[in-house]
Amino acid sequence: MSMKNDDLHRILIKGGVTSPGELKDGISLLKQAGLSTISFGSRQDLLFPLSTFKKSELEQGLGFSTQIVSDRSYQNIVSSYVSADIFDNTYWLKGSTYLYILEEFDFDPKLKINITDPKQRLVPILNGNLNFIASEQEDYWYLNILLPHWKKRAYYPVLVYSWDIVKISKAIENVYASIDNVDQLFSILNQSLQTNNRSITNPLEVPFVTFPYYEGMNRMGLDKYWLGLYWRNNDYDLGFLKDFCGFCLDNSIGKISITPWKSFIVKSIPKESRPELERFLGQRGINVRHSQLEMNWHLPVDDLDALELKKDLVKHFNENDISTYGLTFGISNDVGKRSHFSSIIIEKNPISEAIKEFKGNPTFNVLHFKNFDPSSDEYVLYAQDVDKKQLGQLLMELSKKYFNDLTGTKERPKENRKSDEVSLRSVFQCQSCFTVYDESLGDSIAKVSAGTSFEKLPDSFVCSVCNAPKSEFQRTDLKLA
Repeated sequence: MSMKNDDLHRILIKGGVTSPGELKDGISLLKQAGLSTISFGSRQDLLFPLSTFKKSELEQGLGFSTQIVSDRSYQNIVSSYVSADIFDNTYWLKGSTYLYILEEFDFDPKLKINITDPKQRLVPILNGNLNFIASEQEDYWYLNILLPHWKKRAYYPVLVYSWDIVKISKAIENVYASIDNVDQLFSILNQSLQTNNRSITNPLEVPFVTFPYYEGMNRMGLDKYWLGLYWRNNDYDLGFLKDFCGFCLDNSIGKISITPWKSFIVKSIPKESRPELERFLGQRGINVRHSQLEMNWHLPVDDLDALELKKDLVKHFNENDISTYGLTFGISNDVGKRSHFSSIIIEKNPISEAIKEFKGNPTFNVLHFKNFDPSSDEYVLYAQDVDKKQLGQLLMELSKKYFNDLTGTKERPKENRKSDEVSLRSVFQCQSCFTVYDESLGDSIAKVSAGTSFEKLPDSFVCSVCNAPKSEFQRTDLKLA
């Protein structure tokens, strides 16, 4: 059984950073309410089911600044604080910089805000509405914008000062619904705000960086360590988390950071605390060296079908001794949304009511980012409407393609898949969910036969995924392989 994200309560962890004391308080309350596990969200928040208790019962006794949120319109702020000081980073951007900026936020945003270092890959850079990306100029950030009603993203025409990030974010929150383009936005903000902007001398260049291994005990400087913990099914035991927070408090460890990969990282562990921490984990049977084959996945929270699919694909990789080092994968039930920060996306197509009656199986689309780099923000459709049994082979082909491209070998793997028929083809794309109508394939769900031109579709034709009208489709040249 799968639980929709809309059915989940959240604790917003601003920037993915919390203190052991604050987290322990929240966990204690959730345990009192009858929960035994909690999940981590892809926006570095905590997720748990609503049905067990009432929100008012949760809010009683909550200390610190923990927020219990049921309104899905509010968004958690994402930051790459979790990567700071342990992976490669922009020279001036330290963990403390993130903390100072996050502390300044005095409102709960409804826009998705990302504050990231372009030299890391653990946290998404461009999947927010407001993406603040560190520049090479100290304390200045590029601002990449994709407001909810915009079809294309755009860069703010100046660099934003660190201490203006909150001011600018709040101003955009107040006016964005009526803003049509970035020039209009800049004009309005320039008139209403006093900010310390700086001219952009060079466009943002996001370097290609392979995905890091983020689990286990690792050295941090000369006398400290950092620990990454990953839970295979993303059901974190609240008893363990509470005990772990207690360990952090007893050993003067000030912060716990949640990653978008359903894991968490603890930095600045004193050297003298390492033996005790290893005993703590060993006594509880905690595995700290999972295979990268199974770690680098984004799955919908509490979706057993997606978890089973992932297990099958990982098993397929293992049996065939396939390396996926540097690649990341996402499984999505929202065709066309494509907001996952992963190299390869597996989209599960919705099953029509007619097919459900005959217990038909779903089909899948396989996409990947250009050059397999999520920071490129450009998708390539590799295969469309394929059976579940074909996914393992397709992902193995993509893995080989990735390594060929890394070494400069552009030879395309030989394969037999539907998308070969429609490569480099002019198609019509829904502007609401980006579903494609290909005249050569037709639309089996709408019972439109192959070879039917778009012009001959009836005016009553709607998108098979989101029900948008025919007028929402636009002709586009889509590279399918």
